[in-house]
Amino acid sequence: MAIDVRPATSATFDDLAAVLAPRDPASPACWCLSYRMSSGDLGMQDGPGRRGLMKELCGGPTPPGVLAYRDHEVVGWCSVNPRSSYHRLMHSRVIPTVDDEPVWSVVCFVVRPGFRRQGMADELLKGAVAFAQERGATTVEGYPADNDGAPMSSSFAYTGTRALFERAGFSKVADTTSRTGGIPRVIMRLTAE
Repeated sequence: MAIDVRPATSATFDDLAAVLAPRDPASPACWCLSYRMSSGDLGMQDGPGRRGLMKELCGGPTPPGVLAYRDHEVVGWCSVNPRSSYHRLMHSRVIPTVDDEPVWSVVCFVVRPGFRRQGMADELLKGAVAFAQERGATTVEGYPADNDGAPMSSSFAYTGTRALFERAGFSKVADTTSRTGGIPRVIMRLTAE
């Protein structure tokens, strides 16, 4: 079972849509834009508008994240970009900025049904780190749920878990006052040596 992780670009946008698009195209689904925009700006976009914004990001100079493929079939998505590109993180009162280090942030995982609980999030995180480091990142950060191994609803698993980040070599650097599904979130970092 070969897993290939690639940037989400204009050429792979249809694959990204296979992971993120809602069944009803008019639905104002997130399209993984909620961290990138203010809630007011996001609220002004309907479903097709959100799709269009993500398509623009995929055509930009820095792709908005990575896609995982198993045997040439898209299985998941991970949003990773410089923290400075995420409006909500830059203005967050619950996920603090640790220091002035120019970090890249991993903010979202989506694994398609039928491929979950098969290690795809691990592959996505590994690919996200490689993607960031290839673009000059020396520090990559994540904000996962610290669920201590307890089961989580897939509705809240988009943040990843502390254990997922620890398996990838990340270490906890700070607590947050953010919660996902009632579970506290922590700041995890991986710094290149």
